[in-house]
Amino acid sequence: MGKLTTHVLDTANGCPAAGMVVALYRLDKGTPVLIKQITLNHDGRADSPLLDGAAFVPGAYRLVFGVAAYFRALGAKLDEPPFLDEVLLDFGLATVGSHYHVPLLASPFAYSTYRGS
Repeated sequence: MGKLTTHVLDTANGCPAAGMVVALYRLDKGTPVLIKQITLNHDGRADSPLLDGAAFVPGAYRLVFGVAAYFRALGAKLDEPPFLDEVLLDFGLATVGSHYHVPLLASPFAYSTYRGS
């Protein structure tokens, strides 16, 4: 059974991004359709898979990470508008039985991602 998971590491403070809001969208012919919105736990992870079971359908998806709101909540002084507000990651899920893990490493001024395990 396939599943989609995520976690975020705060590289500015060297800790998990606890409390960051993350939204998952399915891109239906390019139009984003909200599937789920979550707040990351104390370990910077979703408490359960974002997609699994029958909800896991191959296709194009988007994760939206609330980076600026997270850093502002920690007391960071950000420009208006911030250099990074929301980080949007568009990606594809092709194989039904696979585990797709999409981590984000983020600071107020940079981010990186990869397909994890």
